[in-house]
Amino acid sequence: MAFIMPTQDQFKKLMSQDYKGPIVMVNLLKFKPDGGAESYQKYFEATTKLMSSKAIMINRIVYRGNGLMPVIGDEEWDEIALYEYPSIDAFMEMNRNKAYQDAVHYRTEALLDSRLYCTIPEFPPII
Repeated sequence: MAFIMPTQDQFKKLMSQDYKGPIVMVNLLKFKPDGGAESYQKYFEATTKLMSSKAIMINRIVYRGNGLMPVIGDEEWDEIALYEYPSIDAFMEMNRNKAYQDAVHYRTEALLDSRLYCTIPEFPPII
């Protein structure tokens, strides 16, 4: 089974969490052949513009890189990306933002499968 976008139930469960600090969203992405990576790049560029204009609140892009191979397990991902948001509310606001909604189709068109994990950064950055 492929997973592309969060369900309404997943959004509701995320919003019900009793946590108010920053979050890091871990994205595991599998692109469609013949143009998936290029479509995702359009999504990335559009959201980066929104981020720099302050239309959406992302603290920072923590990491974005190409998957090489699994060392544990057998799921293979084309890209892994970590994005830090000031809060769950900021992540939800991004998903409701009209300009973001206008760009999210590039992500949907790009993906064969994905996973999105909400994590709590508990350790200070090493760098």
